[in-house]
Amino acid sequence: MHSEFANRLCIDKDLKYLKGVGDARAKLLASELGMHSCSDLLFYFPGRHVDRSRFYHIRDLYGTEMPYIQIKGRFINFSREGEGRKQRLTATFTDGDRLCQVTWFAKIQTIGNMYRPGVEYVLFGKPAFKYNAWQFVHPEVEVFDPERPPQGLRGIYGLTDTLRKRGFTTRLMQTLVANLLDSIPEGSLPETLPAEIIRERHLVSFDEAIRNMHRPSSMQMLQKAAERLKFEELFYLELHILEFSRKRNLQLKGHIFSKVGPLFNKFYSDVVPFPLTGAQKRVLKEIREDMRTGRQMNRLLQGDVGSGKTLVAFMTMLLAVDNGKQAAMMAPTEILATQHAEALARWAQPLGISTALLTGSTRTAERRRIAQGLADGSIHMLIGTHALIEDSVEFRDLGVAVIDEQHRFGVAQRARLWKKGTVPPHVLVMTATPIPRTLAMTVYGDLDVSVIDELPPGRKPIQTWLRYDDNRNEVYRHLYNEIRKGRQAYVVYPLIQESEKSDLKSAEEGFERLKGLFPGIGVSLVHGKMKPAEKDFQMQKFASGGTSILVATTVIEVGVNVPNASVMIIENAERFGLSQLHQLRGRVGRGAELSYCILMSKRQIGTDTKKRLGIMTETTDGFLISEADLKLRGPGDMEGTQQSGIAFNLKVSNLARDGQIVGQARDAAMRLLDGKMLLLPDSIAILNRELQIRFARSIDWSRIS
Repeated sequence: MHSEFANRLCIDKDLKYLKGVGDARAKLLASELGMHSCSDLLFYFPGRHVDRSRFYHIRDLYGTEMPYIQIKGRFINFSREGEGRKQRLTATFTDGDRLCQVTWFAKIQTIGNMYRPGVEYVLFGKPAFKYNAWQFVHPEVEVFDPERPPQGLRGIYGLTDTLRKRGFTTRLMQTLVANLLDSIPEGSLPETLPAEIIRERHLVSFDEAIRNMHRPSSMQMLQKAAERLKFEELFYLELHILEFSRKRNLQLKGHIFSKVGPLFNKFYSDVVPFPLTGAQKRVLKEIREDMRTGRQMNRLLQGDVGSGKTLVAFMTMLLAVDNGKQAAMMAPTEILATQHAEALARWAQPLGISTALLTGSTRTAERRRIAQGLADGSIHMLIGTHALIEDSVEFRDLGVAVIDEQHRFGVAQRARLWKKGTVPPHVLVMTATPIPRTLAMTVYGDLDVSVIDELPPGRKPIQTWLRYDDNRNEVYRHLYNEIRKGRQAYVVYPLIQESEKSDLKSAEEGFERLKGLFPGIGVSLVHGKMKPAEKDFQMQKFASGGTSILVATTVIEVGVNVPNASVMIIENAERFGLSQLHQLRGRVGRGAELSYCILMSKRQIGTDTKKRLGIMTETTDGFLISEADLKLRGPGDMEGTQQSGIAFNLKVSNLARDGQIVGQARDAAMRLLDGKMLLLPDSIAILNRELQIRFARSIDWSRIS
């Protein structure tokens, strides 16, 4: 272990002491990439690799854009164009058969003096076809040396604009990494996985993996290196999450709900407004099993908009009341809490169950009445906003807490509900933002996951159209026709006020335009900078039918249920993520009428953006959309993924593309925790060291192995 510790010290030394770095470059790397030590550089892997063993000919290029390639040839001429900061240097380059253009916008004087016509050079960069010619911008250029062996696979490192302006290139990053790897004796990087797992999974060593991620000897070795590091990263993440979850389950005792009582049975047989779907029945069974165990339930309920999560939540709350306990439901906005309270009161009234609503605007006299009812147990169910977690709110015996749209609440807020009794209540958190299972079981590792993946029968799918700015008259005609039928509509904008620097449509500008276009038709405006009381007033006005059009920013993504609304127009839809578009679309289609979601965009949008908007028009399945969103944007961008209390920062793995490895890593972690994988003392030491480094904690593995 001593030599391993010494090597840790070697790669953890300050980056400024590495050959080729120094003080100035070290400060830049620290500020731009958060890179401070040699270890940080070692784990800064290339975003992709290019094959430098092959020379392309210009005639081989195709399409409009190619990957990074290299060609061999000579400069024919150079010319300077423009003045001052707009000055650029342009050159014509030939491979002896065809011509291409090369352009530089920086260091023009230096480059102009560096290269000479007639000398054979190697040009390396990313060509694009523009103005009838292939062009390279700021490529790497070096004199061709016939004695030099081919370079093979080389990594392309991500660089910020500031780094590029200050002289950093892919070539420089490759040199710095090479200097670091050459300073570490081959085979001396300490192992980071137990030998038993390496043998079982036929993984390459940590030393081989690191070296081949930067300078792969072959494409096969690059794949093996990536697989090894992905598995390791996900294995430690899953181990951390599972150990955390199991420890919580052992520590947190919960109420035992031993019976399904008369209230639940009466509701199910006589009151339930529509037959339960198979998915709802399955989820209720999972919840019922949780509540029998004597451990606190912590369950995430995922379900698309309209899948019947609120009904499942109410029946879960009934289980508490049937077992002599109280229940609470917390929602992120006052209007959503009010709508939940109305629905639950309607279902509870035939059962003789008492409900109450508590929000920030509840008057003092009503608060006193609620406080008395909670204390003596005469109020069975309390629905409200953040007001529920105030210290002054005390239950006689809280058995179940339901949290709606959980990504609006942090772990600390969830935990405050736990403290409302001597025994923590069972917790059911709900979300209408479907999350792919590989992500859910990792990000929400402290929660068990239930999924309602079925919509009630008879619900009409929402028609989703993509329309461009020059189709606006057609869209407004459709909007007017729907309003004439007595329907209502949302028009959503990404900004509040118009900005000179942006061509995005403004909510305030749109509000004024729609008032002018539709005289005599009520139009409301809602945005996040309004005072809460004014915002709630306008939303309530729309919800009650007082206005026909609600112009809003994304504050209405969660928090209003208007079954009469049949049109959702989303301006600048290209600026929204898929999951956000899906959430907005879910505001309509809640009644019996056919509903429409119209995505407005400018015509000139990128290929990826067009693909994203195309997905929205092809499917209304939230789980398919969330899978696509995860692949396009990555887990860090998905709303709510940092709410579980489990922090993670994946360097090599991708939860969208590496679902199979996630499963394998989770399986290995579970077998280890279950005592089905026996480890030698050296392996236990490795596990503790790595968990300490990655999560600043260690585990007593001796009790497991």
